[in-house]
Amino acid sequence: MRIFEIGTGYTSIPADKGAATEIVVDNLSRSLIKLGHDVTVVDIEDPNRLPTDLPILEVPMPKGFGATDEALGIKHKLKRVVYSIKLAGVLKRVLQQLPAGDKALLHFHNQYNAFFFYRLVPSSLRSKVAVAYTVHSYIWHDDWDVIEGMIKRRYFQEVDAMKRADQSFVLNDDAISLITEHVGIDASKLTLIANGVDTEAYRPCESSEVADLASSLGLADMDCIIQVGSVCDRKNQIGALKMVAPLMRERENLAYIYAGGVIDQEYKDSLDTFASSYGISERVVYLGELKPGKELNRYYNLAKCSLFATKAEAFSLVVIEAMSSGQPVFVDSALKVDLDGIERYNDGDELRRKISRILDDEPERERVAAAARATVLEKYSWDKVAFDYARAFEKLI
Repeated sequence: MRIFEIGTGYTSIPADKGAATEIVVDNLSRSLIKLGHDVTVVDIEDPNRLPTDLPILEVPMPKGFGATDEALGIKHKLKRVVYSIKLAGVLKRVLQQLPAGDKALLHFHNQYNAFFFYRLVPSSLRSKVAVAYTVHSYIWHDDWDVIEGMIKRRYFQEVDAMKRADQSFVLNDDAISLITEHVGIDASKLTLIANGVDTEAYRPCESSEVADLASSLGLADMDCIIQVGSVCDRKNQIGALKMVAPLMRERENLAYIYAGGVIDQEYKDSLDTFASSYGISERVVYLGELKPGKELNRYYNLAKCSLFATKAEAFSLVVIEAMSSGQPVFVDSALKVDLDGIERYNDGDELRRKISRILDDEPERERVAAAARATVLEKYSWDKVAFDYARAFEKLI
């Protein structure tokens, strides 16, 4: 089966930072190739692309809109539009050259990309291929009146993409229910799918493998709680720190470490202010934006557990990364994340009790961590996820 995996244009593939959708496209493409499929990744041009053995078809971009220009804001939206228009031109040429009768599929991962494809590529060419769309956006996890407003302002293109695609892939059951009920897309055109994780890159490490790292950060004798994700209100680092701060006062060897690109500098400043006012700033450590894979895995293994306090998410890669790394992962019960193997909490008191339990009982921590790793190996490896995608793709062509 010939498959074109479409990069979003945010940054190039492979990503050198925590760009979740690019990580998905990268790993999914590799696993589909392992299954014997003919896969080409269509992606933004980058003269400094990280080494990769993936077949890449580059989308040329005008000066000023390169793969390394990742700042959010108006220019980011303009870059999305420019890339999507250029992408449509590349895909038009691909379809023009596609031999009649060849079975092929385009797999989109971004609403802008799909929207402009349908607007700029003639239907006579589009009819030569099947089109799949994966819904990665976090918006489908709220009350409908909130979601409806967001669709009108920012996500109308996603609705258009789902309505036009031959099949859309959705990351949890709640999103499927909302889309079928309120958007009017038949359930038969929606497939529930998981994200995957590279279980070889994210794995348990021996303490000796991270000892130097701990020393370099001044954390050699500390128990660490790690949170990974873009630093902004939605990821809720301040809320997480406020919950664990009382425990940090009780335990002088407990540290909160966090990593991710700073989306909102004022938000990070507020986090720093809270840590200082609470008297724990020396044990609140910002790690910066870490390279995904083996580097990030070392930081997961530096910690005793991982905390995921985000306010809204479709399907969090960092949760299954931490699980694969052999970490207990604590997730707010209010968050609709359909994952086995996680530890849920209802409030700060319960979270602190559960963290204390694993800090005071190493065999229990190891049991929870091993169960999390086993769950990932069974359900969330990229090979399994790619097999599920391929089985659905085959029905379309």
